[in-house]
Amino acid sequence: MRFRARAARFWRNDTVGLCRKKNGIDAFSRRAFLRSAATFGAAAWAGAASAQDALNEIINSPRRGSWDDQFDAKASRTATAVLSNTPVFGPETIALLQQAILDYQQIAAAGGWPMVNPASTQRLELGVNDPAVQQLRQRLMISGDLPQSAGISPSFDSYVDGAVKRFQARHGLPADGVIGEYSLKALNVDASTRLAQLETNLVRLQSMSGDLGRRYVMVNIPAAYIEAVENGRVALRHTAIVGKIDRQSPILNSKIYEVILNPYWTAPRSIIQKDIMPLMRKDPTYLERNAIRLLDGNGNEVSPETIDWQAEKAPNLMFRQDPGKINAMSSTKINFHNEHAVYMHDTPQQGLFNKLMRFESSGCVRVQNVRDLSTWLLKETPGWSRQQIEGTIKSGVNTPIKLAEEVPVYFTYITAWSAKDRVVQFRDDIYQRDGAAELALQTTTGIEQSAGPIDADALPQ
Repeated sequence: MRFRARAARFWRNDTVGLCRKKNGIDAFSRRAFLRSAATFGAAAWAGAASAQDALNEIINSPRRGSWDDQFDAKASRTATAVLSNTPVFGPETIALLQQAILDYQQIAAAGGWPMVNPASTQRLELGVNDPAVQQLRQRLMISGDLPQSAGISPSFDSYVDGAVKRFQARHGLPADGVIGEYSLKALNVDASTRLAQLETNLVRLQSMSGDLGRRYVMVNIPAAYIEAVENGRVALRHTAIVGKIDRQSPILNSKIYEVILNPYWTAPRSIIQKDIMPLMRKDPTYLERNAIRLLDGNGNEVSPETIDWQAEKAPNLMFRQDPGKINAMSSTKINFHNEHAVYMHDTPQQGLFNKLMRFESSGCVRVQNVRDLSTWLLKETPGWSRQQIEGTIKSGVNTPIKLAEEVPVYFTYITAWSAKDRVVQFRDDIYQRDGAAELALQTTTGIEQSAGPIDADALPQ
């Protein structure tokens, strides 16, 4: 009880400190805010009885003020900083995940958290006053996203806004502070299911606990993002587009041996037969418009006009797309040894990286800001500075580059982890491997299903 009282006084002082910026008093730093939030998360998790007692005290205390006197813009801005330079496969993350499991065991033992059930016509966001906000506050306090000192009221103030943004960031959702369909579904996954998800992923992390290399690349498929790790710290993070539910990116361990600038794209035989032939029947200019050339076995170019596109079988020719902006792999292809014929690459469809559900490929992985990754991969290969890479891409000349030292790459499937200060991250079980149907609730919304051939997503349009 004395601890909670001291903590409550600290947060009241913290709130005052944040609001005094106009008077010249520095506000707490981003890191201090999160440490404080984490402390309250720990307090909420201290034990089954104490967690429930703390909530009862808050619920029974006098109501806090309305939204007007609960506003602090900095609370909204700082609460989203949940990322860390600790890699998912770092030496610390197993212990951090084990701590998260203990925390969630206590939450589950205390009865978990309440379901958030807003009225069907009410959109929960900053400025709203609704009884469901009380449920939301309790939910966010128990998971450590909202300090207990914020109180239980129906007002969606800036502290709730900041806590919602923090929760959204931890679940890979757009941190807009609005309780929409995806955020509501994530909030209402019960604590026992989240606990089981943590335990499942602990086994996955333990299987990758050996020496992964001084430098390596990790593709986390459910999170659709990439970490480039060097000397135990994340050097780069990249948003990615990974395999569709019915064209899954494989789990693999390999080594990156080559970066190709201005790559050619060669159409697989299945695409030629099933896609390009019908397209040419409808539009004889398709190949020319997409800079696709026909080459015979000796490398000689063959004119499309000489081909019978009405024939049942495609011609026995290579269909190769020239390098350039409209190339299916755009500026870059990153090769690594594997039996699945997958690779990492750039894309001319940059808008896909802005989508919430980035499960759009047929197994290969598209990389946002791929030139940053290429620069990092090639920095120990003499003669390949960022300036040299950019100049080569500008030239349009196909240029394969062997790495001086191959870099390990791991395609992984991690849907829950903890990398700092008890900030636990969760992602949808996109390929339905975690064993709980509710964890895959969001997987079919906004994702284009494909019955087309492998690599059909790379077909130039």
